[in-house]
Amino acid sequence: MPTPPHAIGFTLDPLDRVSEKRDDEAFVAGLRDDPSTRFLLFVNNVPLFKRADGGHDPLFGVQEIAPLGAPAQTVFLGRDADQRALFAHSFDAEPPALPDVEAVELRPIAMQGLVAPPMVSALGEARSMLDWHRRHRFCANCGQPTDSAGAGWRRICPSCKAQHFPRVDPVVIMLVTDGERCLLGRQPQFLPGMYSALAGFVEPGETFEHAVYREVLEEAGIRCTDVHYYASQPWPFPSSLMIGCFARAASVEIVIDKNELEDARWFTRKDVAAMLDGTHEQGLSAPKPFAIAHHLLKAFAAGELD
Repeated sequence: MPTPPHAIGFTLDPLDRVSEKRDDEAFVAGLRDDPSTRFLLFVNNVPLFKRADGGHDPLFGVQEIAPLGAPAQTVFLGRDADQRALFAHSFDAEPPALPDVEAVELRPIAMQGLVAPPMVSALGEARSMLDWHRRHRFCANCGQPTDSAGAGWRRICPSCKAQHFPRVDPVVIMLVTDGERCLLGRQPQFLPGMYSALAGFVEPGETFEHAVYREVLEEAGIRCTDVHYYASQPWPFPSSLMIGCFARAASVEIVIDKNELEDARWFTRKDVAAMLDGTHEQGLSAPKPFAIAHHLLKAFAAGELD
């Protein structure tokens, strides 16, 4: 298979996560107070950015965050190439106003390339972790409040001693091909005229290959075979892992599940190339380069699978 491009969003992880030191409370506390340490700040899952020279800077120093008080949650994300530590802090309500700071949703920041790709990945890691803490404050075993532990990488129930760890939800996203054609669908919430690869969650007890077979059959009535892995993409909305695949169609008659898709069609290689570069005669389009679906389609259009 082709080498996956680095343009896939959230895939350029810039950090050494130093996972072996997460339970060393003195080590983590020392990093948290180090003047070189930087912090990513979130309010209700929305990151804060400093406006500087027309750009968006998500990194705050120890002194800059001092007026904000104690965060609702903190996670040690890791160290960068310069051994500088990076933490994420979340606040449940608006902290005291900081000059020239604004809250901007992560999705447009990432899609529009307003910060460098490695920092987008760090922001994605932070958003996933902080959202998990926000939604898992109580023990699933006994219902009691839980405490953060392991530098923010697990929660422990002081009542029944159960340990809870961050979840990642695997999702298959697959481009099914039939020679010079590929199968694309659209959901009602897509932008007008946009089509993409089909996708769906992997179920318990299921391989991602069988998830591909099942989802394509359920959504479009197409049987497929020969599943090949292409690349993966962390997707922090809230915490999925997109598993990009190609598959070969074993049938061609489409039967659409209208509960899942608004439409599904076969598109030629020429159609896909035009959709990618914005020249399709019907104004149809494809996902932007930030999304793994774009790269699945680009590989097909370029004949890289042949």
